[in-house]
Amino acid sequence: MSPLNITVTSATAGPVVGVGGELDHTTAARLRDLVADLTLRPGQQLVLDLAAMEFCDSSGITALIAARNHAHAARADIALAAVPARTLRVLRMVGLDQIFAILPDSPSATGSHPAPE
Repeated sequence: MSPLNITVTSATAGPVVGVGGELDHTTAARLRDLVADLTLRPGQQLVLDLAAMEFCDSSGITALIAARNHAHAARADIALAAVPARTLRVLRMVGLDQIFAILPDSPSATGSHPAPE
């Protein structure tokens, strides 16, 4: 079991919330509460970077939906970045891939690609 690790960084387009470890019935409330406390402005984009997420159950999916609702209430957008294959499969099965923008990584979502060397 991996503990939930949540980070918040700022990007030009809006906040990026990194989710690592297990997002399940014992940890999902932490993500819901953190996102609910984020101040979003109209036109911003909230990015949930799931690259380090190891597991997500139905409570985790519910927390993702709550984040979407929070963003939309603020007239902001939301994107899921680097969704693990198993979670992406579930999102597709239940049609949530139709309501979330799903992008390959955070830079794709925020437009903050590193400059080439």
